[in-house]
Amino acid sequence: MRFVIQVVENSKVDVNGKTVGSIGKGFMVLIGINQTDTKEIADKMIKKLLGLRIFKDENDKTNLSLENVGGQLLLISQFTLYADCRKGNRPSFINAGGPEMANELYEYIIAKCKETVPVVETGIFGAEMKVSLVNDGPFTILLDSDDLA
Repeated sequence: MRFVIQVVENSKVDVNGKTVGSIGKGFMVLIGINQTDTKEIADKMIKKLLGLRIFKDENDKTNLSLENVGGQLLLISQFTLYADCRKGNRPSFINAGGPEMANELYEYIIAKCKETVPVVETGIFGAEMKVSLVNDGPFTILLDSDDLA
């Protein structure tokens, strides 16, 4: 599983010209699901995501978590995070989770985040989306479940 986490001042996602998700200060997270991912892996990723202390404190040090700053979440499914570009110029997506399995895990991640984060917005799984954001910093982190202990 891969999360691309961006600290944002605000972010939104549009589908067919209509805003379907919008947040203020928080994380905009692109979520890539691998064909071998499980709910247990998702739980580890969620715990790490929500525990990250990457907002600045009063001393300008990255020391505060999403909860500390009353931050919001915008969660967007993105299978292209599992693009394999090793051969040729056309990416392969063979490692991305299949639509049914990936959507189930995506919905699981949303539900788990909503248990502790008051504002959780989303894109629409499988839709053609337009994502906009004001990245604060910029501050972007790639979190890969293969790298978690």
